[in-house]
Amino acid sequence: MLCVADRKLEDIESLLGRYGIELTVEPDTAEITASFWGSPEAGIVRNRVYVRADTPIHSMLHECAHIICMTAERRRSLNGDAGGTDLEEAAVCYLQIILADFIGGVGRDRLIQDMDTWGYSFRLGNTRRWFETDAGDASEWLQQCGLLTDAGQPVWRLRQ
Repeated sequence: MLCVADRKLEDIESLLGRYGIELTVEPDTAEITASFWGSPEAGIVRNRVYVRADTPIHSMLHECAHIICMTAERRRSLNGDAGGTDLEEAAVCYLQIILADFIGGVGRDRLIQDMDTWGYSFRLGNTRRWFETDAGDASEWLQQCGLLTDAGQPVWRLRQ
């Protein structure tokens, strides 16, 4: 599973910076601030994502996608638990796969593999099958919220 330490921090910060999301890398032995699942999984507070070197890239991208997908009102009080609807959660999963293409050496194929290894569960049995054949509602939600273009590309802004 790819972790934050396996990629250049500049590449990660460049991607997050396009959204105004700040990255905090915590010490290797620290508990990760506001991690919903506990360390080494990423944590989120408002527009900041917290990671350690051993935080999986898929976890970091998932939490960043939560920040991107939630309303500004929810983001202002965000501290660890993103909440949201089932459809928003699906959209978060979809967006994290899209965003993986913008970190060198990651890409959607590797992220999908890591999501399956971690244990994401989808009704069709695996992440790739869900993403390619059953995620139309998630993609549509992202487009309706102004987060993806009709061609499925990020628009590089947070949901308002």
